[in-house]
Amino acid sequence: MRALLTKLEQNSALDRAGDRLQRGVQATLRPQRVRDLLHGVFLGHPLHPAMVQVPVGAWISAAVLDLMPGQRRAATALVGLGTVSALPAAVAGLNDWAALARDQRRVGLVHAAANTVALALYAGSLAARRQGRHGAGRMLAYLGLTAASTGAYIGGHLAYKQAAQVNQSVSELHRISDGWKAVADMAALPQRKLITREVDDVSVILYRHGDDVTVMLERCPHQSGPLGQGEVTQVDGHDCVVCPWHGSTFRLNGGEVVHGPAANDQQILSSRVIDGVLQVRLP
Repeated sequence: MRALLTKLEQNSALDRAGDRLQRGVQATLRPQRVRDLLHGVFLGHPLHPAMVQVPVGAWISAAVLDLMPGQRRAATALVGLGTVSALPAAVAGLNDWAALARDQRRVGLVHAAANTVALALYAGSLAARRQGRHGAGRMLAYLGLTAASTGAYIGGHLAYKQAAQVNQSVSELHRISDGWKAVADMAALPQRKLITREVDDVSVILYRHGDDVTVMLERCPHQSGPLGQGEVTQVDGHDCVVCPWHGSTFRLNGGEVVHGPAANDQQILSSRVIDGVLQVRLP
């Protein structure tokens, strides 16, 4: 399986279908507030993994009830719940998928295909059960659970091996040693302009607003984009930095994510000024 998934990552033949689907998703899921909702910006982490708990939980529970006598109605209800709830979970997943790198999209395409097969099998199971063909319904449900489990395995590879939709900047904190470190003279920092510096070889951005200075990790948590090359804009009265790669937007006074595709806040370092020198440390 590991070798197969590695081949999927490198299989450029998937790009034709993947690129077409990506364009379709991006054209359909508008405006920005809809994409932000589906990314999970309001939660502070991706929405898709949370949403899949409902269909997966319902389908597994139905599989258990199908082994017990006298539980046909309950199993049918759970299959129906799982099938219906899988649809919005899939939409959230597609929204995340459309903002990934190409090698991630290749694996994500197969992940989505496996889950689509699972959804079709469960829809068939539900139809069979409602027609009184409970034996066929159980068989289709177990096949659907097999397909969903395969999709889950591929999704695990996508998340944990390829780091899709995980915070790709937080690991930078582990490279910074404890203690206060001088990074700049306050007198040399311009107002409301991004400045890039390094702390223990970790790139950070400085942003001065009045007598306050924000020190933020420079790597975007979405796909490691260079926030130091980003544009400063205002969103709801707050100064924000926009990642130049995919448009993820973060408040410069707290690091909160404002617009996706990033769903995680950006890390801010603690700072102080001693004798006119800006110092920072781990939060």
